[in-house]
Amino acid sequence: MSYIYEYNKLVRDKIPTRIISRGAKPKYRTLNEEEYLKELNKKIIEEATEFIEDNSLEELADLIEVCESIMKVKNYSWDEVEEAQKNKLEKNGGFYERIFLETVEEDTINEKEEKYRK
Repeated sequence: MSYIYEYNKLVRDKIPTRIISRGAKPKYRTLNEEEYLKELNKKIIEEATEFIEDNSLEELADLIEVCESIMKVKNYSWDEVEEAQKNKLEKNGGFYERIFLETVEEDTINEKEEKYRK
């Protein structure tokens, strides 16, 4: 009797070989670029959730690995990412002062905020 376990998720490159080496039979395929980006987007949420759960260095490394893979697909360089980061930092600041925004009262409807309330 054999057991089939479904994963249906993007895994690291050496995982199929590791599965085979322990005598199991993986079924997998190579994703096209559109599927790959879609799965990377799912993977970044998975890795962020895992990092949130234990805040380990290993989970942070996994999160960065997914970010770097997304950068490759989107043809973003580290220089471009760092420039965007610098621009955001100059415009909005960082997260160093631990500011926790509770509410904002406005006299008119803020359309940008309304789309997140739905």
